[in-house]
Amino acid sequence: MKNKIMLFWAIVVIVIFSALVVFTTPKEDGKAGKIFNKPASLGLDLVGGSSLVLEAQTTDTITKITPDMMDSLLYTIENRVNSLGVNETSVRKIGERRLLVEIPNITDPKKAKAFLGETAELEFKKPVNVSKDGNVTWTSTGITGKDLKKALAATENTGKWMVSLEFTPEGSKKFATATKELVGQPMAIFFNGELKSAPIIQEQIIGGHAQITGDFEYQEVKDMVDLLNAGALPVPAKIIEENSVGPTLGADSIRKSEIAGAIGIGLVMLFMLIYYRAPGVIADIALIIYALIVFTLFKLIPVTLTLAGIAGFILSVGMAVDANILIFERTKEELRSGRSLFTAINSGFDRAFTSIFDSNMSTIITCIILYLLGTSVVKGFALTLAIGVLVSMFTAITVTRNFMHLVFGTGELKHPALFGLKASDINNGYKAVETTKENAKFGVLD
Repeated sequence: MKNKIMLFWAIVVIVIFSALVVFTTPKEDGKAGKIFNKPASLGLDLVGGSSLVLEAQTTDTITKITPDMMDSLLYTIENRVNSLGVNETSVRKIGERRLLVEIPNITDPKKAKAFLGETAELEFKKPVNVSKDGNVTWTSTGITGKDLKKALAATENTGKWMVSLEFTPEGSKKFATATKELVGQPMAIFFNGELKSAPIIQEQIIGGHAQITGDFEYQEVKDMVDLLNAGALPVPAKIIEENSVGPTLGADSIRKSEIAGAIGIGLVMLFMLIYYRAPGVIADIALIIYALIVFTLFKLIPVTLTLAGIAGFILSVGMAVDANILIFERTKEELRSGRSLFTAINSGFDRAFTSIFDSNMSTIITCIILYLLGTSVVKGFALTLAIGVLVSMFTAITVTRNFMHLVFGTGELKHPALFGLKASDINNGYKAVETTKENAKFGVLD
């Protein structure tokens, strides 16, 4: 009994912790703490946003798109999307030449399209010819964005915005050599083929730092910095498809999902209460605990909830109750056969465990296959279902069993109706046991 009480209080601690995680309202100042300040992660179909399909393009120099090129393109696009400051974005390959980019809750889809499609080509050039009308012909110094370590938005002494550049060790050597050759001459800085500035080199520049100055607004400087830090696209990419989900549609999806979930859980709890009586009450309490733990894991992992993911969770609710049904039916069988209440509860759990374990493991194996081979929608469904099944095993086998022992385990079954049984069911069971014992004395088998 001491161990059962200790387990009960451990369950209480888990419930309190889960309730704090689930019901604490996230605050921007983070005063609630990193654990209790986590917002729910919602997918594109729930909060709205943009879905873009990019296709890698061949050129005169790039005649074939290889898997390595697509991996590099995916990495670069991920960096660019992350620099937009939008959480829960998704970038993945579809087919041999395409990427699917999902950006939830974005307020400016046009900016995302332009941002993802830009090439971010940085070049430093030197003059080779100056025409009579003052036009300058430039050639490549060999210094490009590939030699860049990082870029930062900064301000000049005059308060104007500029881009501060830091080169890699190899880039620093190339930059020092180029500036030594160009003392007294201009060095042009081109970004995406557009001349941004052409300062006169006063002396050799060592240390691997440079600036792009001009009459820039902050947003222009920030966009250049973000693109430079994300890197140039390894191959040209064209946006060939765009789909948008409005926030109104997303909010409507959330509302309908909440209604569906509440109706589903409510009907399940009502059924357990009517059919299984007192054990049904315990099962309903365990179901509430199950829901708290599952949503806690969703926030802590975190799991990005989509409509398919919510469907996986609702399906796992039915499976959580299914385990309790197996246990309670086994327990009723043991009571009918004349077992004491304590023995019947133990036997019910022990005899049902194999069936529960086998069925849940089969579901989890299926979830793993779906997660590894499915699309993002299927992955969300598989992940939420797998988490739900694992938690349901804990609540059915540990939580329900502990509560059953604490409430019923030490007493006798004085009111069979509490278990959905009739007194005659129990009495017949006792008579059968007594008859078997009596016949055994005389060597009679039945």
